[in-house]
Amino acid sequence: MTEFLKRLLKTPQGAIGIALVTLVLIMVVFGPMLAPHDPEKLAPLARYKASSMTYWLGTDQYGRDIFSRLLIGARATVVMAVLATIIGTLIGAFIGTASAFLGGRADELIMRTIDAVMSIPSLLFALLVVNLLGSSTVNALIAVAIAFAPGMARITRSVALTVRRQDYVNAAVARGESSGYIIGREMLPNVIAPIIVEMTIRVSFAVMLFATLSFLGLGAQPPAAEWGLMVSEARRYMHMSAGILIWPSVAIAIVAVGFNLLGDGLRDALNPRT
Repeated sequence: MTEFLKRLLKTPQGAIGIALVTLVLIMVVFGPMLAPHDPEKLAPLARYKASSMTYWLGTDQYGRDIFSRLLIGARATVVMAVLATIIGTLIGAFIGTASAFLGGRADELIMRTIDAVMSIPSLLFALLVVNLLGSSTVNALIAVAIAFAPGMARITRSVALTVRRQDYVNAAVARGESSGYIIGREMLPNVIAPIIVEMTIRVSFAVMLFATLSFLGLGAQPPAAEWGLMVSEARRYMHMSAGILIWPSVAIAIVAVGFNLLGDGLRDALNPRT
């Protein structure tokens, strides 16, 4: 583990990615304790305040402290994006591994179905799912997870096809082990490295997808301190104070860049050639 961390920190992407993701994790874990003000407290006399010692990032159209809302909103935005990515990855990894193991017509049927689903853009697919289920944070999580699953299935299958030809898989088949056992115990653990890299990169896309759904009113609902919802509410008042739009947008960008760089660093650190 120490050697792996050294390899990860040697790459500029890995070092910067770890720094940014660590900052985001601090916001997620300690955000409520670090928030200097009540993020839901309305203060009509403090609307559109500029950055100051009292309000570090200023206040929004209702007089709420933007910095406190960003700290509280980190959990709503980042945690839900990570959960959606993990769920979508698990579903896609199992489908892709099962398809590679079964082979033949079953593999062809599964992959052609996956190709058909992947022809729909992720955002449009997520919008369709949310419209079907209804607007809420949980339904947005389900929509993002479902939208990510086909891509993860395709990636996992490409790796699992190589694993399928290994001797230990053939030995498990010769022993008469069930398909579920072979897929779950013999194949999945050996395709985990590229899946982790892809999952890390996809967290950034999940954050932006969540923010987009909330921006369109299909994710988190007011008065939640979700970053995409903050951007949506701020667009009507940005002429009064640009900060209410800029700061949540910067927070989304930091998370997206951080997880992207971390994914690139993990890919380099896990590369056998390096």
